[in-house]
Amino acid sequence: MTPFEYGIIGCLMLIALLLTSMPVAYAMAICGFAGFAIVVSPQAAFTMVVHDLFDTFYSYSLTVIPLFVFMGQIAFHAGISRRLFNTAYKWLGSLPGGLAMATVGACTVFGAICGSGPATAATMAAVALPEMKRYRYSEELASGSVAAGGSLGMLIPPSVVFIVYAILTEQSIGRLFVSGILPGLLIACLFCLTIYLNCRINRNLGPQGPRTTFLEKIRSLSGVAEILIIFVVMMAGMFLGFFTPTEAAAVGAFTTLVVAFIKREISIKKVIQALFETIRTSCMVMVIVAGAVMFGHFLAVTQIPSELATWLSGLPLPPWLIISFVILFYFIGGCFIDALALILLTIPIFYPVITKLGFDPVWFGVIIVVITQMGVISPPVGVNVYVVSGMERDIPLQVIFKGALPFLYALFIAAGILIIFPQIATWLPNLMH
Repeated sequence: MTPFEYGIIGCLMLIALLLTSMPVAYAMAICGFAGFAIVVSPQAAFTMVVHDLFDTFYSYSLTVIPLFVFMGQIAFHAGISRRLFNTAYKWLGSLPGGLAMATVGACTVFGAICGSGPATAATMAAVALPEMKRYRYSEELASGSVAAGGSLGMLIPPSVVFIVYAILTEQSIGRLFVSGILPGLLIACLFCLTIYLNCRINRNLGPQGPRTTFLEKIRSLSGVAEILIIFVVMMAGMFLGFFTPTEAAAVGAFTTLVVAFIKREISIKKVIQALFETIRTSCMVMVIVAGAVMFGHFLAVTQIPSELATWLSGLPLPPWLIISFVILFYFIGGCFIDALALILLTIPIFYPVITKLGFDPVWFGVIIVVITQMGVISPPVGVNVYVVSGMERDIPLQVIFKGALPFLYALFIAAGILIIFPQIATWLPNLMH
């Protein structure tokens, strides 16, 4: 058999292992090791495993992951998420569906210090769902807005998905971070518009809250001031070249910790709890990355990525049609596989295709994050939906999926806009360059 045929068998074996509910990291590592041992040699496979594990956990670039995760954990335990929600509620609560819009707004800002979609959804579920239940919001709208709003944590910088994509494709982490700002704000606005239109049609979905004065709105901005300062310091520092993305993560984590202690909103016990959560989450991501690197090395020796790139780029089809098929694949795959795992699995295969067709790799990174955002609120996997269900067990799972459906349409519209106007994703990175 040829290496290419072994590669096809390896991919089928990976799918079979995933269908048995084996953790993605282990499935990729097993297939990568076994395939490399067959195609090259067992000794080379053992060397590859040791080398890839060491390189992943020793990687300087990947240290941004635990730093940004720690920053989000400190912000959560310090009660910053609750203040963000209260501020958004003061500004938007008097509109139809205002509390749900406030949830999306708070998710957008909290995503700027979290970097994880499920973590953002879990945080806002604890803060926003009790308030929406108190104001008699529909369970569909309340839970759906939290699940969809949480997905913004994947796109708004700092984003763990962008970090991993940047490392796999050797793109600038700073450019990718900046590229997610405008698309993230676009999607947040589309989510708010979706809520407003649905609540105008059916006012029972999200009753209007009490009005607040302009002075109360201005005073409430103190609840987001420190987060905006931290975010601006990190982004401006990278934008102006004062520090690297890794150093920006350290600056952000340290500043968040200092702010929490100065305002006396966090204890040593909560810091220790945040450290344990950071270790757990970071190790999970690192192991997945290590498994993906092993599987990627196996694919490289089988020549599947280069053969696929040559075949797709040689098809008598316009590039936009080929990229449409790739996007469709990501949408379908995102419904069954976790977003980070999907990107790690497929980037070694599709990235050569994208570059050969002449598409901007930064724009492609934004597009696949937006598409995989759809996956985290779509059945059957829908990670964010399961997170919200776990936080609020009295809301049936099917109700949350139904509530997230209108936001899925909004994401389709956002993806269409980004495909037609790629400058939305590339303008700020190009300006930075």
